[in-house]
Amino acid sequence: MTQAPIRLTVNGRIHDVTAERQTPLLYVLRNDLGLNGPKYGCGLGECGTCTVLIDGTAARSCVIPINGCAGRDIVTLEGLGTRDKPDVVQQAFIEEQAAQCGYCLNGMIMTTKALLAINPQPTEQEALAALRYNLCRCGTHVEILRAVMRASCKLAEARD
Repeated sequence: MTQAPIRLTVNGRIHDVTAERQTPLLYVLRNDLGLNGPKYGCGLGECGTCTVLIDGTAARSCVIPINGCAGRDIVTLEGLGTRDKPDVVQQAFIEEQAAQCGYCLNGMIMTTKALLAINPQPTEQEALAALRYNLCRCGTHVEILRAVMRASCKLAEARD
């Protein structure tokens, strides 16, 4: 029996995906669509490396089945900006050199993007609270926090 494709909107493009309905979104993003921003980390939704935005909310793609994503707007790291014109959050992370190994970076950036969409001027405590479930084993938390605050300032400047 052939499955009906599931229609996903990823980074503004529509994709008809044929896969088991319970297949984690992460697998489809990486294996079928070739998007390598979201990483496989723990596979349990605990570390944050697989974070994407679903309808603007940070979500762990390793534990979300694709059948729950049809008709929703999915954005990956690749959908934020380009190498020539990075998103304000990406640019802030670059300027603060907020990466060591870079494995956690996808989750940190995507979570920051979701935070700043609902709270464009968070306090450091609010930023830390938003990122608390994103794991970084290299210890670049200071630089990451500075990048979040820099992105917030850049957004405030753009509004003025």
